[in-house]
This record gives sequence, C-alpha cells and structure tokens, in this order.
Amino acid sequence: MSDRCPWCGTDPIYVAYHDTEWGIPEYDARALWEKLILDGFQAGLSWLTILKKRPAFREAFEGFEPERIAGWAPGDVDRLLGNAGIVRHRGKIEATIMNARAFLEMNEAFDTFVWSHVDGAPQVNRFATMADVPTQTTTSDALSKALKARGFRFCGPTIVYAWMEACGMVNDHLTTCFRHPDRP
Repeated sequence: MSDRCPWCGTDPIYVAYHDTEWGIPEYDARALWEKLILDGFQAGLSWLTILKKRPAFREAFEGFEPERIAGWAPGDVDRLLGNAGIVRHRGKIEATIMNARAFLEMNEAFDTFVWSHVDGAPQVNRFATMADVPTQTTTSDALSKALKARGFRFCGPTIVYAWMEACGMVNDHLTTCFRHPDRP
C-alpha cells in the first residue's frame, strides 16, 4: 500500500507496526507502561532498532511486569548490561526500575491518569506532511511534568509525545495515509 505515512519506509517490521499498532488507542495500563519504557529506551536511537529488539526486551524485562521489576537490585542492572539483545544503557535500565516503582505507587490508575491529559479520547491531528508533525506539544510537556512529579524518569516531552502517538492518544497519521480517520 503506497498511501501510508512515509516514516515507516518499506521495512516489513516497521510497516507492520505502522499498519497494526501505531496510533491505535491503548487503554491497558500495563501495555501503556511498557510502551513508555520502550520509548525511553529509544531516545537517541531509531524506533526500528527498538522494534527489532522488542522480543528480547520483553524476555529480559520479564514481560514488563512492574511488580517484578520494582524489586530489582543492582545485580539485575548488571545482568541486563550484559544482555546484547537489548539496549544496554545503565541510566535507562535504572530508570525502568524506578518507573516500575512509580507505576505501582500511583494512587489513580495509570491508564486513567495518562488519558486524562487528552480528555479520555484520541486527539486527531490533520497534518499533510511529516514536516507539519511536532516533536512535542504543550500537552506532552504537561504530561511529562506530571509523570516526573510522580517519580518517572526518561519521560521528557519529546519522548512523551512519541509515546502518545504510539499509544493512540494522538493520531498523527498523515491525512494522505490510509490509517487516518478522515480517509474513506
């Protein structure tokens, strides 16, 4: 299909991600948390790198179960630093442990909390070109600050905006893309 967003190119993994996952609203708290963690690991790298490593991440991080990860110790960080299947970055691994603890400490449900920043419904943008798509917004800035206030790390406004796109909190499929809701 030639009428998709150009950022995914022709790599089959990227195309499948674009066509079946990116921009689809995600409401499951644990799945939202996993995607936030992966977007944090993506910082400074290509998203395709993370997609290719996602199965290894899921194995190394025990299915992204926050209850397990929250109890990890320095030895677990060292173990992950030796895992060539994932992005080996001490700060990002340590942030994942802190983020698991922050996730578990939240009084309100994580899904309700994050979706409240877009009034509970996807924000549909109508961008014609990739140059029109922002890398952050006032909403991603506010959500980033709210997450950081609750103890989350590696969640700046640019990471948060990419995560919001991935989770369908904002729909940034171009108006020329078959996945844009205005397309017939």
